Amino acid sequence: MSISDIAETLLPKMTEQRRYLHMHPEVSFQEEETYKYILKYLQQYENLKIRENVGGQGLLATIGEGGPHIAIRADFDALPIHDEKDVPYKSTVPGVMHACGHDGHTSTLFALLDLLAEQEESGNLKGTVSLIFQFAEEIQPGGAVSMVRDNVLEGVDKVYGQHYWSQYPVHTVKTKPGPVISSPDYFVITINGKGGHAAQPHDSVDPVLIAAEMITNLQSVVSRQISPIDNAVVTFGKVRAGTAFNIIPDTAEIVGTVRTFKPEIKDRIHEIFQKEVEYTAKKRGAEGELLYNYGYPAVINHEDEAEVIEKAALELGLPFETARPLMIGEDFSYYIQEKPGAFFLTGSGNAEKNSTYVHHHSMFDLDEDAMVSGLSMFMKILELEGVIEWN
Repeated sequence: MSISDIAETLLPKMTEQRRYLHMHPEVSFQEEETYKYILKYLQQYENLKIRENVGGQGLLATIGEGGPHIAIRADFDALPIHDEKDVPYKSTVPGVMHACGHDGHTSTLFALLDLLAEQEESGNLKGTVSLIFQFAEEIQPGGAVSMVRDNVLEGVDKVYGQHYWSQYPVHTVKTKPGPVISSPDYFVITINGKGGHAAQPHDSVDPVLIAAEMITNLQSVVSRQISPIDNAVVTFGKVRAGTAFNIIPDTAEIVGTVRTFKPEIKDRIHEIFQKEVEYTAKKRGAEGELLYNYGYPAVINHEDEAEVIEKAALELGLPFETARPLMIGEDFSYYIQEKPGAFFLTGSGNAEKNSTYVHHHSMFDLDEDAMVSGLSMFMKILELEGVIEWN
């Protein structure tokens, strides 16, 4: 049987596991039952080395011995979003759902473990594979950084990861060497003015007007103070001020995000924000405060490992495209800061199966057939890395 044929045989089981997880989601840092579910599954294999509570709520399952030693990561947290899909496997937890595909990531890694255990018993495993089950990818500081600090990559030669992606056609694989996913920062600007009556603005210091000026000025940072060659995004997601139409409030708050790929560009934007907030508020007689939180590092694929992913897709006959960098965030970056590795996206979008909603949407779903391609890719990567020859 071909790798794709082998993966196809496991689709019903992957689907069943994915739907169970979809029905029982838990948000980041609260994945207690999900942790138990994964641990119970791992414990059925006697020859599997299991490390519990890695970096907090993470799990590490290692099979085989000797080199090469390849690690593969899946995340398992959900989001605080109410599931509005009308499907039999709809979330049973009000206000929480797997709106990003992490349930599919975990199910795919289960299937890979099943295959590896079978191959080890047959003597076909030529190296070592570590399966990383990571908690809390969705909320900073995330689970990856603490798992790396807790030596989850000890002895590992290379590390790979993937994400099912509803905006790409099902089975399509995309990656590239270098920048793939941005670094997502978060900021809060607070403007402290002087409230008063709307009819007497001259007796007040209007923080709403100052907020509007700051938004206009800061929105021009990317277009006028950062090189067009350097990808960057500034977005304001929330503006809050006032309680009535005829009252000038004391304070205003602006909340948003900055997305970059290069640390020096991130630092430059942070510096510009600090000056703009201080000076714009000061010249209007107000005080400005900036809280600027540095997010996950950008995912920067290593060249050799990105080429392995491309070769795997092409040899499997899957549609492959060079990825365009995405301005989202992903803490897989911490793993490939420590070890060579790469991250790829596997298309899961299919309009006929209503699975093209964007990630983090209340109607989000996967075309579960994508898990065949995700599993096949990991199988082929392990083969290309010399860990196994599938029989």
